[in-house]
Amino acid sequence: MVKGLYHYLRLAWKRPDTSFGSPQWHRLLEWRKGPSIVRVRRPTRPDRARALGYKAKQGFIIVRVRIRRGSMRKPRPRSGRKPKGLGVSKITPRKNLQRIAEERAARKFPNLEVLNSYWVGQDGLYKYYEVIMIDPHHPAIRNDPHINWICQPQHKGRVFRGLTSAGKKSRGLRNKGKGAEKVRPSNRANKRKAN
Repeated sequence: MVKGLYHYLRLAWKRPDTSFGSPQWHRLLEWRKGPSIVRVRRPTRPDRARALGYKAKQGFIIVRVRIRRGSMRKPRPRSGRKPKGLGVSKITPRKNLQRIAEERAARKFPNLEVLNSYWVGQDGLYKYYEVIMIDPHHPAIRNDPHINWICQPQHKGRVFRGLTSAGKKSRGLRNKGKGAEKVRPSNRANKRKAN
């Protein structure tokens, strides 16, 4: 069976070549020098963007976000503590980095809504994500029956309520059935229900 271009693109992005002098290596150097949130003309990974709902038409915008890797950096307490009460390392936020990147993009462009995002690279200090954003007021979006659901008022600020794919993953909603009883409708709601 003949495979299409996107199949080979997908394979190439499974394990991108980041060796010295490779295109990805040069790309990461350039991205690190630039601003942390920047609008780009076209997706770096067209196969992934298309799979997540991107279309090359008016109203769709791609934003690249740089986010620092690792857990939260907390200052070491100056006064005395028991070693277990120091709380310096292994302190992590409840959200994954991809979700935080989406939220930062949404704050930078408050008139747009986040559709989805995908990983495009990482180095020793940063991770880079491309966020697909949509202008819900654009006529091309309002007239498209496949995407105009995002124009409805209940989808306003969807990224801040964990309704994107990365948000649902960090909320534990990818799991169903046994072992996932406490994740729906949310952790907080389930805790209230138990009382």
